[in-house]
Amino acid sequence: MNEVVAIDFSTYTNIVVLTGAGISVASGLPTFRGAGSIGEESSTKKYTSVEAVEQDPAGLWHYFSNFRITARQAIPNAAHLALADLEHHLRADQSFTLITQNVDGLHQRAGSQNVIELHGNVHRTKCTNPQCTLSPYSEENLYTDSIPSCPLCGHMLRPDIVLFGEFLSALADWQSKRSLRNCDLFLAVGTSGLVFPAANFVRSAAYVGARTIIVNLEAIDPPNPYFQEEYLGRAEEILPKLLGNSRD
Repeated sequence: MNEVVAIDFSTYTNIVVLTGAGISVASGLPTFRGAGSIGEESSTKKYTSVEAVEQDPAGLWHYFSNFRITARQAIPNAAHLALADLEHHLRADQSFTLITQNVDGLHQRAGSQNVIELHGNVHRTKCTNPQCTLSPYSEENLYTDSIPSCPLCGHMLRPDIVLFGEFLSALADWQSKRSLRNCDLFLAVGTSGLVFPAANFVRSAAYVGARTIIVNLEAIDPPNPYFQEEYLGRAEEILPKLLGNSRD
């Protein structure tokens, strides 16, 4: 592994960070997407695909209510905290955007503020009726044995996450691409960055001349030529050193 040298953030004005499931593993949270994830297991995949909304809504809610419990009990680790510290200590003329593929909400609990959730948030609920005016909302309710209905239109409610087979939120996609237009430092953590649309993010950053860095447990295969620097290992160990901050 390369020696971890702290980044001098004073020379950057538009910092973009992309995080994936690997950043939450140290918090005891199973990965939702990717090889070996709970979302890909044959026993649970039927609950994590868009078909479950109509074919087995009770099973979908039971599954994600349990996932809510797991995510709620998880504690942000040193990697989450290091990113939150970085954002809070930047100058007023510096921009920081955290794009996450995770649905656990741990970045916000760690203190991160400018977070774009590509795949939604398991702690939010929304209506299945596209014409309904109910906005997605955060809640702590669990529906392990019931199917909740919308208070406005009566249609079924569902977790506000992107299931397999669904498109990303147009707003989240647009916000992510906008943040990369003038990016001069791009950092990927706990993700291979090989799955689209995230695969386009490092490419977009490289095209505008950004410094590109990846922190991941294992080397990417095949290697991504758009990453200039690679640090292999646990995000919770590497990131505090790389960002030049740490907490006891």
